[in-house]
Amino acid sequence: MKVVILAGGLGTRLSEYTKSIPKPMVKINGKPILLHIIEHYLKYGFDNFYIALGYKGKIIKQYFKNIKNLKYKVHLIETGLNTMTGGRLKRLKKKIGNETFLLTYGDGISDVNLNQLVKFHKKNKKLITLTAVRPPARFGAIKIIGNKVKTFKEKSKLDEGWINGGFFVIEPKFLNYIKGDSTFLERDPLEQASRKKQLFAYKHNGFWQCMDTKRDKDYLERILKHNK
Repeated sequence: MKVVILAGGLGTRLSEYTKSIPKPMVKINGKPILLHIIEHYLKYGFDNFYIALGYKGKIIKQYFKNIKNLKYKVHLIETGLNTMTGGRLKRLKKKIGNETFLLTYGDGISDVNLNQLVKFHKKNKKLITLTAVRPPARFGAIKIIGNKVKTFKEKSKLDEGWINGGFFVIEPKFLNYIKGDSTFLERDPLEQASRKKQLFAYKHNGFWQCMDTKRDKDYLERILKHNK
């Protein structure tokens, strides 16, 4: 099964690093986050990667060029500097072909069981399955009645809603929902699939963390240093 990784965004919220390198090449404990993601897929036997490049894609190309005796397949494909997430995926349509494939973002790490995710997708027979996660709350939550604090909860994720955590399983027919380069995957295509009851969510209660800011990067550094 092919694995598509979206790795072409500008990463503006992490500009202290992304002025010189693309976001997926920002290192967590000495290794690009992109490699952490690839290694997670390899753990479950998925070894054929299609990386959608954009901003500073040459740096990603150079990185893989310098790895000797690569034990998995990496196809590095330019998908345009200003192309949106849906557009990048659409540009890979011919490469993907007619088989079910996996997709994720180049800035999120999780311990989601990919075999269980694929099994869930096949069982439900829908066009697309996303991994739903509950992000840890950034701040303590308080409930106020008048001026009185009724309840106080310190950084719990139990009250947080489910969000799209990436780690998709997709049928190629879903690509018909994407119009072109300016299409955000997360807007019209997924909304359409939802309306047509073709979008399912695999609920993941384990570890998940994206790297949007330096704070996220520092948190991932601490977590991965102590948890392999």
